[in-house]
Amino acid sequence: MAYGDGIGPEIMKATLRVLEAAGAQLDIETIEIGEKVYLSGNSAGITDASWESLFRTKVFLKAPITTPFGGGYKSLNVTARKTLGLFANVRPCVSYSPYVFTRFPKMDVVIIRENEEDLYAGIEHRQTRQVYQCLKLISEPGSEKIIRYAFEYARNNKRKKVTCFVKDNIMKLTDGVFHRIFDRIAEEYPDIQADSMIIDIGTARLADTPEMFDVIVTQNLYGDIISDVAAQVSGSVGIGGSSNIGDKCAMFEAIHGSAPTIAGQDIANPSGLILSAIMMLVHINQPKIASKIQNAWLRTLEAGIHTADIYKDGMSSQLVGTQAFADAVIARLGQLPERMEPIQFAENVNHINPSSWKLMYSTEKKELMGVDIFLDWNEGTANDLGHKLDKLVDEKLRLVVISNRGVKVYPNALPGIFCTDHWRCRFETVDGKTPIAHADVLRQLATLSANGFDFIKTEHLYNFDGERGYSLAQGQ
Repeated sequence: MAYGDGIGPEIMKATLRVLEAAGAQLDIETIEIGEKVYLSGNSAGITDASWESLFRTKVFLKAPITTPFGGGYKSLNVTARKTLGLFANVRPCVSYSPYVFTRFPKMDVVIIRENEEDLYAGIEHRQTRQVYQCLKLISEPGSEKIIRYAFEYARNNKRKKVTCFVKDNIMKLTDGVFHRIFDRIAEEYPDIQADSMIIDIGTARLADTPEMFDVIVTQNLYGDIISDVAAQVSGSVGIGGSSNIGDKCAMFEAIHGSAPTIAGQDIANPSGLILSAIMMLVHINQPKIASKIQNAWLRTLEAGIHTADIYKDGMSSQLVGTQAFADAVIARLGQLPERMEPIQFAENVNHINPSSWKLMYSTEKKELMGVDIFLDWNEGTANDLGHKLDKLVDEKLRLVVISNRGVKVYPNALPGIFCTDHWRCRFETVDGKTPIAHADVLRQLATLSANGFDFIKTEHLYNFDGERGYSLAQGQ
């Protein structure tokens, strides 16, 4: 357990008091992570001793932390999810109407977000004076794990539908493979309805008609965004809890941040962390205690005892602070909600066991068909660059296209296209059929270097079983 930063210590104190009063059977090890550790000179925000504790205990209840601005500090939240192998982020977004205001009183959506890949790999580079890049990495086994987890979660929790959010009309390879794997796995679960949506219209409908969704599975960045959208339209981000599940470890945390501007004022809502702790209790097979706390929490909402973030005149009866809210929940332990549906978590539920899954791995024949060479160049127009490169092409290659920010600018580009100093120059095998070798790429690079060109990156162009494994330029 970690107290975290900002409002973290306050809401963790309130949560632990509720857990203890409810009779949760816990043997707690406290570790220190976050801002103090960062500022002590540890750029990871966590010590080796804390890692040892996490790998040994395998269950982590974490309050929000603060990552200092500047200094190149990496997010410890992301680091923890990846280091512990927590590939599935589960975020229930439920309406508690009318006690928490929402326009969608019947909303009950679970967002299952891939947690280890995508742009959150955090691989970024400044490549020229003008251009920066961030790599989006999607793997077949990573996609299969999160999608299969979503269907297993739906089945275990008696959910009826799983919806996949992607943007494969634009990112045809990365999002395309995610969508294809979703369709394949969906066939193994005929008892569960499956559909897919483009992320933009899907998000709009989630914000406008959340009742149409049940379980949503998606990639890392999309999931991060839509889970906050869903939490907000359900009533408040402040009451959102989440679990992060892996093959061997699990982490439970509120979805909100450390809110340093209200730290130490005893006004923060501890509900997000309390609900996360309830998810933890279910995970470690203490469902009776989890149900006891959940029902007491619901009864507290019904009684109108609310913190400032959800307090509403005419509905709320008492405005309370962090610890007083915990007191109110403790006072109602053993009671059931009178208007909302009581919760009864099932005993001995079959936990999802990803380590038992036999993932499929592709075995296609891989052939090198060319190379994209990225240049830092600012000495003229796209035509000037193209004419220079046409004279420097290796005998095994041909210059096919030059693009700038993904748009074709040579040959025969439309006039007036805005260009930066970052050029992708695509060289492919002469006949389009015969694979080349790495030595051919190195020879082309040596020629460009000898003629004063600054190449900053290469991307090899592969075919897999004869199918192109790279995208065309826009306009190509």
